Amino acid sequence: MERPNAWKKYSPQDLEQVMKTGEAYQDFLNRGKTERECAREAVAMLEAAGYQPLEQLIREGKKVQAGDKIYVCIMGKAVLAFLMGKKPLEEGMNIVGAHIDSPRLDLKQNPLYEDTDYALADTHYYGGIKKYQWVARELAIHGVVIRKDGSRVELAIGEKDGDPVIGISDLLPHLSQKQNEKKLAEAIEGEKLDLILAGSPLEGVEKEPVKANLLRILKDEYQIEEEDLISAELEIVPAGKARDFGLDRSMVMSYGHDDRVCAWAELAALLQIRDIPERTCCGMLVDKEEIGSVGATGMRANYLENAIAEILALQGAYSELQVRRALRNSSMLSCDVSAGYDPLYGDAFEKKNAAFLGRGVCFNKFTGSRGKSGSNDANAEYMARLRKIMDDNNVSWQTAELGRVDLGGGGTIAYICALYGMNVIDSGVAVLNMHAPMEIISKADLYESVRAYQAFMEQA
Repeated sequence: MERPNAWKKYSPQDLEQVMKTGEAYQDFLNRGKTERECAREAVAMLEAAGYQPLEQLIREGKKVQAGDKIYVCIMGKAVLAFLMGKKPLEEGMNIVGAHIDSPRLDLKQNPLYEDTDYALADTHYYGGIKKYQWVARELAIHGVVIRKDGSRVELAIGEKDGDPVIGISDLLPHLSQKQNEKKLAEAIEGEKLDLILAGSPLEGVEKEPVKANLLRILKDEYQIEEEDLISAELEIVPAGKARDFGLDRSMVMSYGHDDRVCAWAELAALLQIRDIPERTCCGMLVDKEEIGSVGATGMRANYLENAIAEILALQGAYSELQVRRALRNSSMLSCDVSAGYDPLYGDAFEKKNAAFLGRGVCFNKFTGSRGKSGSNDANAEYMARLRKIMDDNNVSWQTAELGRVDLGGGGTIAYICALYGMNVIDSGVAVLNMHAPMEIISKADLYESVRAYQAFMEQA
């Protein structure tokens, strides 16, 4: 029952493709460190491949038919892509869905203050993080500022050569006796994750001169007033590029593998489909998964149903019943990462049912926590179908759980999509250091995931 290491099966030509896939993915990661940036990059990739925005088709009243390529961008933070199949939409789709938000720090709406000759900024962490991992390291600012007149400023400070970086200070070891006595989760408090932004005063200013100097920089270099931060979405992420990891370059180290590795893999798989598929293929890149899939851009919103309704209307066949049938008859891979087995923390896993880096795409029949609470538990018939598809296409795959039964757990968007009555299972890439500023994946798993998602969309 032990799954073989995927690297053992590769020919020299396969190895070349594995490495090229890793390079393309790293380029995507470097250009997409936020959900907005990922959505922008995804739209660019889709448009380059001939996908058209649904809004344009609606305005033109164009009739949708097999082979048409359609996308929807939701508030610049989520993307749906449809490759229309030969069969009627109400017979269902083959859906792959991943999320493009990642744990991070967000700037508060009224963040700036001065204290003892530093200009600092308050943050509010987003998603599940270990707070101590975010101090004493280089950080960058990414995001958008919207002025009152509707104009916008997009920022990415700390990524280019010569850019300044920012960060959060930590207490030196010589004075940290009391800090060391605290529990790990309590050693760094959320309200103390404040960024140091500047340290020199503005000449001639008596009150808060360092903050005044920071505001001058924002005004002169970025045309931003302090009040503009009220209508801004500025995210604090680790500075730096994705890198090859390991002396054999077999892995990728980067921020944001959860879940951009699955998002890129599904997008790459969709764009590799050349023939008109039997069933419509749908790729979903969604937002807000890390905080419960809430809000207008999270999976709990109705944009999937709305898009299907609009497409059916353009086919001249809309009814609420057809929308429901299209969703119920669909099959889906909820593409999200799995916890990779770490030999340094082996007691957190049940080894026979753990995910291992290098052994291919993972299938998690269920997630949830402890007694499968909050889980989608895929049925055995669906698992059997997927086994056949993967084996028929020589895809390396494995099954996994998220750690030992009573230790913890987690969830994805699978249970939300299962509410439609469709078949759903979690599928993704094994990750070391999940939710840390530095995560690690195997290039072999990335490559096998692209192959798995393409086989699923074409044959499920």
